[in-house]
Amino acid sequence: MSHSHHSTTASPPDEHAKHHGHHSHPHHDAPDHDVPAVRRPWTVLALMLAAQVMVVLDVSVVNVALPSIATDLRLSSTNYQWLISAYVLLSGGFLLLGGRVADLFDRRRVFLSGLTLFTAGSLTAGFADTALTLIAARGAQGAGAALLTPAAMSIVMATYSGRQRATALAMWGTVASMGIAAGVLFGGILTTAFDWRAVFFINVPIGVAVAAGVLAKVRFAPTRAAGRRQLDLSGAALLVTGLLTLVYAVESTTSHGWTAPHTLVAVGLATMLLTGFILNERKVDSPIVPPSTWRIRSLVSASTVMAGVTGAVVGAIFLSSLYLQQVLGSSALVTGLQFLPLAAFITLSAAVASKALPHLGAKKLITVGLLIATAGALVLSFVDSDPSYLSDVLPGFALLGLGVGPMFVAISVAAMSDVASEQSGLASGLLMTGHEIGAALGVAALTAVAGDLTTRAGITAGSQDAFLAVAVGLLALLVPTFLLPAHDPTQAPSGHGHGHGH
Repeated sequence: MSHSHHSTTASPPDEHAKHHGHHSHPHHDAPDHDVPAVRRPWTVLALMLAAQVMVVLDVSVVNVALPSIATDLRLSSTNYQWLISAYVLLSGGFLLLGGRVADLFDRRRVFLSGLTLFTAGSLTAGFADTALTLIAARGAQGAGAALLTPAAMSIVMATYSGRQRATALAMWGTVASMGIAAGVLFGGILTTAFDWRAVFFINVPIGVAVAAGVLAKVRFAPTRAAGRRQLDLSGAALLVTGLLTLVYAVESTTSHGWTAPHTLVAVGLATMLLTGFILNERKVDSPIVPPSTWRIRSLVSASTVMAGVTGAVVGAIFLSSLYLQQVLGSSALVTGLQFLPLAAFITLSAAVASKALPHLGAKKLITVGLLIATAGALVLSFVDSDPSYLSDVLPGFALLGLGVGPMFVAISVAAMSDVASEQSGLASGLLMTGHEIGAALGVAALTAVAGDLTTRAGITAGSQDAFLAVAVGLLALLVPTFLLPAHDPTQAPSGHGHGHGH
């Protein structure tokens, strides 16, 4: 999902790919001039996409399996969200460090290390017999994904040039936008055909096959400048522990309340750790996020909107999968199929938005998307304990999907609009970090708002409150959207803006 850290691994991407994030279209593209446009087989892209599909699907693949996992491992509703949060928090928290590692060391080795950790985490999750083991295994999957994703992007950028690279980036973007909703469908199919453990075991043969393919097809690239730069491990540790503590604080309000000493101490500790991270970044030689990055207004605003939108979508999928199974009584497979329209609307509206972007500009597209998605959340907040999927849930899913698709396209473009090409790896890493952290905080916050998710009545009342909160949250994102630069990034001249914001 991330297009992390490609700036040092390959010739500069063509302007169109640079400005369009991952939604580039091959027919606009001129081949790179400094690299002869050698046509390379698509084998390497297929391997990288196979790994990326696993990473993206695993954000949401557990959603449909939650009720059966809960029965088997006797999960409480607080443990529900940690199965998702542990994964997205560790992948988001370590993503920037992973990108840095992929920049400094042999990207093939970094990719294989990440893949091994992810596959081992999947295997452990499949055999887990306690909630704690399963949550820890999900964390290991997330840490593996944080190494694997930027290294995979880096391999794609280094392998393909010109028109092929544009096609590869477009494919990458498609996987990213469809993945989260598709995860629910695959989760439903696997849980129904086998049981919830299959959701994790399926990654093992895929991981082994991808590793074998990479060893055979991807060339070793020697380590560059490894001695010259250090890794900011202290920054990474402060960021991850700070975020984990913050999600724990939000999540513990379900049982302790917002003003309980327990919650306040956790919030205080999270604030200290995250402040420590910001101070650390000013002191170290090679910070994960250079302090100057925060002055790029378009990047910071777009990453904020990305975090909010992803939080709303992943949180909505999390709650809806519980609602459809526990209140509507859908089986795991039917629940997966009931999410298909949401996935389809996101994919279709993203495709339309890519075409509309040059005419409307990113800011207008995000604004319209936010308003449509808010309407969808409001429709879903009216569901009751005697609902029908077709009249109560489907219209909400349709509006949510129609609003979200264009936003994912426009946010990636807006984020990159004022970023110099040598910062593009860091910038896309920051955007993806917003995506992952948003998912974790969204699920935690909506679980806290919903309260009891173990009974039918609790899920119904909780869903109404939570979807109302989603609507309010999406409207609030109009503020950072308003702060985006008014110029149209798709028309920006080459090398426009070197990161000073406006």
